[in-house]
Amino acid sequence: MTWPEGSKPLEELLACGQSYWLDNLTQHMIAGGELKGWIRDYGLRGITANPTTFREALASRDYDRQIESLAREGRSTKDIYETLLIHDVQQACDLLHDVYVKTDGLDGYVSLEVSPHAAYDVESTLHEARRYAKRVNRPNLLVKVPATDSGIPAIEQLLFEGIGVNITLLFSVGSYQAVIEAYLSALERRVTAHQPLQNVVSVASFFVSRIDVLVDQLLQRRIPAGNGGRQSPVARLQGRAAVANAKLAYRTFRQAFSSDRWARLAVKGARVQRPLWASTGTKNPAYRDVVYVESLVGRDTVNTMPEATLRAFAEHGRVVPDAVEAELEEAEVVMLQLEKMGVNFNCVTWQLEHEGVQKFVDAYDAAVAALDKKRGNFRLEQTA
Repeated sequence: MTWPEGSKPLEELLACGQSYWLDNLTQHMIAGGELKGWIRDYGLRGITANPTTFREALASRDYDRQIESLAREGRSTKDIYETLLIHDVQQACDLLHDVYVKTDGLDGYVSLEVSPHAAYDVESTLHEARRYAKRVNRPNLLVKVPATDSGIPAIEQLLFEGIGVNITLLFSVGSYQAVIEAYLSALERRVTAHQPLQNVVSVASFFVSRIDVLVDQLLQRRIPAGNGGRQSPVARLQGRAAVANAKLAYRTFRQAFSSDRWARLAVKGARVQRPLWASTGTKNPAYRDVVYVESLVGRDTVNTMPEATLRAFAEHGRVVPDAVEAELEEAEVVMLQLEKMGVNFNCVTWQLEHEGVQKFVDAYDAAVAALDKKRGNFRLEQTA
């Protein structure tokens, strides 16, 4: 695997203070050496596992040998599921460990999601996260916890305990402010408890493209009929909400992490909780395939991309330093215009958060069901 000829957009991202992670960990990628190649040749800084990707991998034959062996041992479906997933995560952590060391713990992380069935239960989330952290037993693991109302107190407690957290399913600036508060409060509690701050790591995953998908649908219903509708103020708002929202979130980040409150923690060794731009693959073919990467280049951030988007950006991405801080007034105008057009953005983000949890639940349940079927087949063969 080699760099595309010409410019090196991914290297330019790093020079601008933005790390790039990959959004689809699979056993095939590990066993085939592809992940190692991304790290070695493309400078990949991290990767995330998710139920959707794992479900797709289970549908193939990649795990059949391990499933058969574990099924013949009489292991339960859930135990097999976790054993396979945790083994993948451990291998990925080991492959990224050099990145973790060379960046002094800034990057080199693998993110593993707690069961989405725990999204609305504080104690279940804490139990799952602690158990995963113990089973994986790697310093460069981040446990993914959704930023639901129940997730926020769990996030604060986990960070207080020193467990790295990737806060996921963030859509609104209001929820993001609650996440920042949880992070700062956890650090302040550690100061009171005479615990070090240097080893507390967290990223806040702000979802991007899903916002445009839903907002564009709502706007489409408001576009006047006829050819003139294409040039209407409503039509001109399409494809602009997601980037505007992310830019306002980044402004919130900058304000919080330049405050006196933060300075008191930073002097004790606290690390910035970086915003992570998630769901940055372009879902509308009418938009530039790397628009959500190019528009959100910024210092102290991460962009986690699907493989197709990462390859596309490596080939033809354009890097403008601090692009995420440009045109903030325009971003505010976009959000105001959406409200004037009857698009309630609070309702949009509420819907996306709950749909996001449900999508993870559906993917998780489908993966477990597929695994249960394979496990049953292998056990039947054993008794035949």
